[in-house]
Amino acid sequence: MRSARELGVSSESLRGWVRQAGIDRGEGPAGVLTTAEREELVRLRRKVREQEQTIEVLGKAIAFFAQQKTK
Repeated sequence: MRSARELGVSSESLRGWVRQAGIDRGEGPAGVLTTAEREELVRLRRKVREQEQTIEVLGKAIAFFAQQKTK
C-alpha cells in the first residue's frame, strides 16, 4: 500500500487503523468493541484488581487484629 509506505507504517497496521476507525463510527460487526469501550474495559479491570488487593489487605488486617484481641 502506497499510503502506508508514505506514512512509514506497515500496510497491516494501516488496515487495522482503518478497520478500527470504522468500528468507532459504528460501522463494525455486532459485538466488536470501540476504542472508547476498550479503554473503559482496561480502566475497569485495573480498578477491580486494585479493589481485590484492598479487600485482601483488609482481610489480613481483620485476621491480625482478631488474633491480637484474643491474646
